[in-house]
Amino acid sequence: MSAQELFPHLFSPIRIGTVTIPNRIVFTGHDTCLPEDGVVNEALVAYLERRARHGTGLIVLQVSGVHDTARYTSHMLMAHEDACIPGYRRLAQACQRHGSVLFAQLFHPGREIMESSDGLKPVAYSASGVPQERFRVMPRGLSRTKIHEIVESFADAARRMHEAGIQGVEILASHGYLPAQFLNPLVNRRNDDYGGSFANRVRFLEEVIDAIRREVGDGLVVGLRISCDERDEEGIGEDVAIDTLRHLENRLDYASIVAGTSASLGGSVHIVPPMTYESAYLREEARSLRAGLSLPLMLTGRINQPHEAEEVIRSGAADLCGMTRALICDPAMPDKARRNDADGIRACIGCNQACIGHFHRGLPVSCIQYPESGRELRYGELGRAETTRRVAVIGGGPAGMKAAVVAATRGHRVTLFEAGRRLGGQANLAQLLPGRSEFGGLVTNLLEELKRAGVEVTTQRRVTPETLIEEGFERVLVATGARPYAPSLEGLGELPVSQAVELLDGTALPGGHVVVYDTQGDWVGLGVAELLAREGARVTLAINGLHPGEALQSYVRDSSVARLHDLGVRMMTYARAFGVDDDSIYLYHTAGGEPMVIEGVDHLVLSCGATPAVSPEDEERWAGLPVTLIGDCLAPRTAEEAVYDGLKAAMAT
Repeated sequence: MSAQELFPHLFSPIRIGTVTIPNRIVFTGHDTCLPEDGVVNEALVAYLERRARHGTGLIVLQVSGVHDTARYTSHMLMAHEDACIPGYRRLAQACQRHGSVLFAQLFHPGREIMESSDGLKPVAYSASGVPQERFRVMPRGLSRTKIHEIVESFADAARRMHEAGIQGVEILASHGYLPAQFLNPLVNRRNDDYGGSFANRVRFLEEVIDAIRREVGDGLVVGLRISCDERDEEGIGEDVAIDTLRHLENRLDYASIVAGTSASLGGSVHIVPPMTYESAYLREEARSLRAGLSLPLMLTGRINQPHEAEEVIRSGAADLCGMTRALICDPAMPDKARRNDADGIRACIGCNQACIGHFHRGLPVSCIQYPESGRELRYGELGRAETTRRVAVIGGGPAGMKAAVVAATRGHRVTLFEAGRRLGGQANLAQLLPGRSEFGGLVTNLLEELKRAGVEVTTQRRVTPETLIEEGFERVLVATGARPYAPSLEGLGELPVSQAVELLDGTALPGGHVVVYDTQGDWVGLGVAELLAREGARVTLAINGLHPGEALQSYVRDSSVARLHDLGVRMMTYARAFGVDDDSIYLYHTAGGEPMVIEGVDHLVLSCGATPAVSPEDEERWAGLPVTLIGDCLAPRTAEEAVYDGLKAAMAT
């Protein structure tokens, strides 16, 4: 079947303003941390061009600050001076040569400032001096003169985009940024003609749009991104979003709908909702929001697969679908959908680890399943190996599977040996935790890639250096994983103790008062605590760290902690265990050193990381073959490092 038969709505063109977009797939604006010194660079060009080359209809560039006070991070794009135009022009040409349309986001965060380039707290501006709780920012209320200056800066930035050949601009009134701060009566406490009534609170946006139109005319598409609901008690709700769009409809060419706000921990989860949220979870809100509107509507929010996007558009919930993480995970998704290759699409699993997780650490965007993302200048083309070799990969977890796929793609003859019955390693256990079922998609995707790459897979077989030499293998990549680590605890009694991973492998779950001792701050401790609480246990989560889920991306962590709170799980922090007796666990407070005791305990569950399955002594046995250790057997880390290890090792083979 053709794409038009399979996805008649998704692959139909749409006219927005003066521009025709070839299909309804949108790579929405998202921070990448790829630019340097505030300007477009080759890494960003390569990243976006890759998505354009594979058929993405509309690419919306990451935020561009319109004014010097708009620097909400130290690694964003800036469009406040004419010197930025050549970089934007290179980007426009790179995307448009493949038929994609490029829009730019015009941005001022107001009080939503994360950090500065020099580590000092910056001066933040907002509609009024109302504090922001998430980043602990106390903004300065804008003077009328400063408001007019910022309004004109939006127009000047739009002119620069227009001169660069970018076809449209999107004003960010979403996620609690400056325009939303004017719209929100709890943030906007002004007594002049920018505050009070809705007509006054929407005035800032009116003036921004009108200034852009005066500066560039009708030749540039102008859209507005707004949260349909900020998901916060002090945020704006659906009524304000509807009133705003209806009021501004005649000034705009389209609207883009999201949810959430950057201003609070709970609201910010919706900026990049994790896998616990269902696919296209905002479609009903979008449908009610667009009632009575004639504007083309773009919807974003966990739309991962072409069939999901097709249904959103067919149902009338939206006209275009933002599929950003889907395209980070698989830049070729549009081409694969067009040729009816659904099985070949590498589906996003909503883990948030290397996309938004990297951004929050100031690192370039990537994907745990596809580490080539964000590294296009290095891994854009895998290429063929100069010499074809017989390669053995030992261990069928994510590291071994990725290594085998890449090595085979480069032309090597690859055999993957797995001692167990099935491939997947620790990822098979991760998917068994509450809200983590999609994590199994990592294994599903790699299994399909192994098949397509022609890798020979042998399960239930342990191999030795001698047998591999005898069978003629020339290179060996060892990915045999790790074993659970047990800390030394003084044992003064008979308290039952289990490893967390044992509870995910078919073992009966303990009841009564169960303590989960977590030294890693990752998904295991949180997930096992939730699993036990849902099964009726009274759970205490003792964390040797600052807070639960410390190592996780914040949106994943915060949504998980919210569920534990609802389940009544007790959470202790700064806790280092040193001993147990029949029914008590003894700990130190790691900052103050004071002893702490948890009494009346029926079972202790350890979530304390792992130790490599290959020891230095084991390594010596491979002296007769060129061997590379990858994944957890090199050093226990996460699936992201395992898959990246596999890529790097295979590229060096």
